[in-house]
Amino acid sequence: MRILLALFLLGGCLAANAQTASPFSLNRIIPLPSVAGKFDHLAVDTVNNRLFIAATTKHSVEVVDLKTDKNQQSISGLGKPHGLAWVAETASLYVADGTRGELRVYKGSPLTMTGAIKLSDDADDMVYDEAHRLLFVGHGGSDASNPAKVAVVDTTSFTLSANIAVASHPEALDIDLKTGRVFVNVAESNEVVVIGTASKYIEARWKLTMAADNVPMAFDDEHNLLYVACRTPGTLLALNATTGKEVSSQPTASGADDLFYDSTLHRVYVINGAGEVDSYQLDEQKNLHSLEVQHTASGAKTALFVPSQHMLYVAVPGAGTAPSEIRAYTTAVEKGK
Repeated sequence: MRILLALFLLGGCLAANAQTASPFSLNRIIPLPSVAGKFDHLAVDTVNNRLFIAATTKHSVEVVDLKTDKNQQSISGLGKPHGLAWVAETASLYVADGTRGELRVYKGSPLTMTGAIKLSDDADDMVYDEAHRLLFVGHGGSDASNPAKVAVVDTTSFTLSANIAVASHPEALDIDLKTGRVFVNVAESNEVVVIGTASKYIEARWKLTMAADNVPMAFDDEHNLLYVACRTPGTLLALNATTGKEVSSQPTASGADDLFYDSTLHRVYVINGAGEVDSYQLDEQKNLHSLEVQHTASGAKTALFVPSQHMLYVAVPGAGTAPSEIRAYTTAVEKGK
């Protein structure tokens, strides 16, 4: 009887540990000794194994060779780099410069600017439509003379194809490639705007009701869900990506700035300025469940999840005498994956 009881308790402990095990393990730290201050978004070139990092305080984009973890290039001369997009088919890096209010494109080895399109202030996040070779870029919204818009850039000719007006500054964008829809988080009006990639028109506006100040987002093609992280209060929402209905929610830490969906593990990762990554498991009923928090560092609010590597790269700004760095976390991949 005692043996059975012991086995029962042991099984319960193992189950509990499996449920609370950390979703990440620290793989390595990539030092950035020449960088101080804040970061914004990141991008990756998986073919040449390069990581691109928007170093806003340094007014540069840092290029790191992920084979050696050494800084390969520092693209200087920028105002405030925000959004980054690497387009593999043309080997082009697109940089949204918020201070200069423009979109720049870099090509070659080393990367050199080959063109720029004037937008408006606070040019920010962007998403690429492979089918139509269009880049959707959020910009503007600081005042009446700089109205908020989503620019549509034809990457083949590098020309402005359309400029779609929205209520306030577009915080984040993602895309459903199958249906040809771009989702845009418009935080001040507390809504998600849906733009048709072919029509270049707003097809729907979804007002959020459970939380406000929606900043990052990520689309889940498999479950037709759109994940949106809000700051007021700190909440992760799962929306039906056809209707916009809020179907699930979980609390998250304050200051959410980046968000990713892991299709291998059916997990959502929210990165925030509180210095942690909040992880959530999606069940078969499309409900979210909190997993153990991964603590990073204060101010580490942006990151990049690379599915093919099962790796989350978190940008950590320098503090005091400590240099800036990139912390590379490996996701806990289930057996058989």
